[in-house]
Amino acid sequence: MEKQRVEEVLLPHRKFSVSVGSNTIRIGSDQDLAVIAGPCVIDSRELAFNTARALSEISQRLGIGVIFKSSYEKDNRGAVGNWKGPLMEDGLKVLADIRKEFNMPVLTDVHRTEDVAHTAEYVDVLQIPAYMCQQTSMAIECGKTGKAINVKKGQFLAPEGMAGVVGKIRSTGNENVLLTERGACFGYNRLVADMRAIPIMQEIGAPVCFDATHIVRLYGISSADPAGGEPRYVPHLTLAAVAAGTDALFIETHPDPMQAKCDAASQLRLSYFERLIQQAQNVRRAIQKPENVGTMTL
Repeated sequence: MEKQRVEEVLLPHRKFSVSVGSNTIRIGSDQDLAVIAGPCVIDSRELAFNTARALSEISQRLGIGVIFKSSYEKDNRGAVGNWKGPLMEDGLKVLADIRKEFNMPVLTDVHRTEDVAHTAEYVDVLQIPAYMCQQTSMAIECGKTGKAINVKKGQFLAPEGMAGVVGKIRSTGNENVLLTERGACFGYNRLVADMRAIPIMQEIGAPVCFDATHIVRLYGISSADPAGGEPRYVPHLTLAAVAAGTDALFIETHPDPMQAKCDAASQLRLSYFERLIQQAQNVRRAIQKPENVGTMTL
């Protein structure tokens, strides 16, 4: 009988961490699955707090680390009259208060280099938007703050292209970098998920997060139109990503998505969030760790 050969693809050590008081969330090698979650944009202080409270309770019930995400400004809206958010001063106060109230790390994106230093005073994770991931000045400015950084992979980039982005940030001495896959362009106005992007970006040496909620957005159609997204596929993509070995998940969630002021047609309804995370944890237990996905018996 021919002897079977086990071929293993070893991933480099990956680490990312963020702390608020005694609450530390670690993402990467030998760590449990974690989640970045929250409304796309701060619709109102009340809605942001209610969502954060629900996510905090789910985090405690399921024993999963949650980083609260919401934007104080969305600078890439489809029309000049669309809601951009409460903007920097008011929005950052909301995020800082959520951080204090729930002992939960907070994340927000920045769109201008001149906003980076001020934003870093209020949040735990700076996010570089997908459209700006190749901007050297943005990568360097974020890296210089010493804050944890999440970079959304541009839909126009191959996953291996993110090595350059990571290198720019690390040139500042900042090693605390997370990469988020959010789909690749497929013709006009549609994104597809290439699950190979997860191990490819892990091979760069950074933990990888997977964002299903932006992949299901159908660009060119208003997000206020139900036809502007396919949120029913968020669970399929999320669980597939966990099976492919993602280190973390990124899920935009809202109590009443179609009333959201941004990305209404693609956010996951908050009442579905806990069940999806339970399923994701079950899949993660099945693979045990991302490295196991690359082990094949030949």
